[in-house]
Amino acid sequence: SEPLGISRRAVVFAGLGLKSTRVATAEEVAPLLAAAQRVRSTASTKMNDRSSRSHYVFRMRIRRREGEGGECRESELYLVDLAGSERVKESGVSGEQMVEARAINKSLSSLGDVVAALASGAKHVPFRNSKLTHLMQNALSGSSKTLMFVNISPLAKHYNESVSSLRFAQKVNGCLSSNKRGLPGK
Repeated sequence: SEPLGISRRAVVFAGLGLKSTRVATAEEVAPLLAAAQRVRSTASTKMNDRSSRSHYVFRMRIRRREGEGGECRESELYLVDLAGSERVKESGVSGEQMVEARAINKSLSSLGDVVAALASGAKHVPFRNSKLTHLMQNALSGSSKTLMFVNISPLAKHYNESVSSLRFAQKVNGCLSSNKRGLPGK
């Protein structure tokens, strides 16, 4: 998806539905984050009483000009909250939640494919295999800086999911620290 517009201030994209809003202050950003959170889908499963049924992507593009007629600098900040993968058998989902689980798992698998391609130095990185990875292409390549937090459960019954999440984080960490080929950002 193409950006909907850029101002001298900032453009905000919230969710994969892509909404663009020009803002000038941090105070103008807070209501946008709150609105995006309100439309995020959650549901109760056997594993989680507030299971995210979608990813949450917030991208802010900032453009700043140094003085009158000076150099223009542009940066992007991504805040991404990934819905966790889930084993359908353990979560007990069916119907619409099953469709959501499959879509979540497919996009996370695509993210794993991108991470693996970056880590191996592959000539082709499959950013376009999912909306999520396509949207995050600039955040995962070029001279970007990436920080990842992984939330895991301390409960013994969630041990397998926690280990799976930590393995994914370890894979991402290895990729990001070894990505020296500098894929150009858009």
